[in-house]
Amino acid sequence: MTFKKSAFILFFTIAQGFSAFSQQPNILFAISDDQSFAHTSYAGCTFVNTPAFDRLAKEGCYFPNAYVASPGCAPSRGAIITGRYPWQNEQAGQHASSWPKKYIPFVDLLQKAGYDIGRTGKGVDPFQYARNEKDSLWRMGNAAGPSDYEVKFDNKNVLPAKGISNTNYSAAFQDFIKNRKNKNKPFFFWYGSHEPHRGYEKGSWKRNSKKLSDVIVPSFLPDNEVIRGDLLDYAVEIEWFDHQLDEMIAYLKKIGEYDNTIIIVTSDNGMPFPRTKANCYEYGIHVPLAIKFAKNSPFNGKKYTENVSLTQIAPTVLELFGVSNKGMLPLTGKSLIPQLKGKAPAQTVFSSRERHSSSRYLNWGYPQRAVVDKGFLLIWNMKPNRWPAGAPQSYDAKDSTRLLNMYSLDKNGKYTEGEIFADVDASPSKTYLIENHAVPQIIPYFNMAFDFRPEFELYNIKTDPDCIHNLYNQTAYTTVAKNLYQKLLNELRKTKDPRVGTKNPEIFDSYLRYMDMRYFPKPDKN
Repeated sequence: MTFKKSAFILFFTIAQGFSAFSQQPNILFAISDDQSFAHTSYAGCTFVNTPAFDRLAKEGCYFPNAYVASPGCAPSRGAIITGRYPWQNEQAGQHASSWPKKYIPFVDLLQKAGYDIGRTGKGVDPFQYARNEKDSLWRMGNAAGPSDYEVKFDNKNVLPAKGISNTNYSAAFQDFIKNRKNKNKPFFFWYGSHEPHRGYEKGSWKRNSKKLSDVIVPSFLPDNEVIRGDLLDYAVEIEWFDHQLDEMIAYLKKIGEYDNTIIIVTSDNGMPFPRTKANCYEYGIHVPLAIKFAKNSPFNGKKYTENVSLTQIAPTVLELFGVSNKGMLPLTGKSLIPQLKGKAPAQTVFSSRERHSSSRYLNWGYPQRAVVDKGFLLIWNMKPNRWPAGAPQSYDAKDSTRLLNMYSLDKNGKYTEGEIFADVDASPSKTYLIENHAVPQIIPYFNMAFDFRPEFELYNIKTDPDCIHNLYNQTAYTTVAKNLYQKLLNELRKTKDPRVGTKNPEIFDSYLRYMDMRYFPKPDKN
């Protein structure tokens, strides 16, 4: 493929909403790590300031109802890059498993079409990629593209908090631009921030002009200073992601490439708090999304309020640049372009999870499938006899014969002995709920985060975005629940989800994990 100015390219770019540049537009793809939909200032958040996201959402197209294909980083990122659901991607749809060669990411096709490819920060991870030629069935190299640009800060004091990555993402991006091999070709750059993934510096908000009084606490968490402070530390890290993006935008303007660069900014899953990340509730699967198209695009300055799935990113990018998906496995996601043109119906979106961390006996997961449609969210907890956040009791990491106390509480009632409920990241919020699990006012929050759940849950996410009131067994919602379940089941069968097949429905629990393992007692029920 060549990028010379021609009548065909001129027609194609104008038809797709691009301005008539002599080359196709560039792409900057920015993805934060663990950020829920509500936490941008553009969405009205009172304790987060995100001027870069706000600018892109205003100048470009804002998607207030964007959903990931999984509430965990690895399967979500795998779905973004392949345009397929996690249950279709075998190991490449799991957490900390291997990446088989056959799952070709769209970035590979862009590279073959002549794009310069670069990446900084977190890519499509965590996965085990090929370590040498013996791993002949695995992909060699990260699915987000080569990471040739890792610039570190000389002085860590410039960082707003300890725990924030020392990678100077903006400087890495500038180095990539300056060192491109062929500056007459477009580029694709993956900016994968490690923020706001845990851990956080506790109390970092105090020196970053934050106020406890500004925080809005979701109703599935207790409203107190511990939780508010934890949310503010989370906000500090979101703002760092946004600040680095802002510097990239400023650099693009400086070199005259801003108008000719499509910028996509989103997140891989929701916030790392109890009952959010690794859960198919709104705060686990609903994420920010804005796309600033090239100058003069008719899609800029718009707000698209229908549901969209991040599985649509891959086919959208390929369509925008006229690159065939030949070589990839069949894409499940559909391009956003027909929807933005008003030529395609609104999407019903689907999400799922299997294993997240090593959290249960024999590394079992907690399989969920979910569907969002017409203001309702239906969640199917396929193994309701398993602990949703992980087992509440573990073996001693240093002595596999010694079973630690329930909830890993020491004799003083402190959560210090071992990691339990391991699908929830370690945090002040998690520790607070565990150490106060018997306090009457805290029991409901503890149960929402860690206790068993029914097989089906139904929420009106327009009136109940915190997903507190399960409507599934209410007679008034029987038809809604039935219709959503049928839509979900039809999609799972159509896309050959093993969980609804008869061949090997437990295959997901058999995939090897290439990160640390924890050990838990065998449950009475599985």
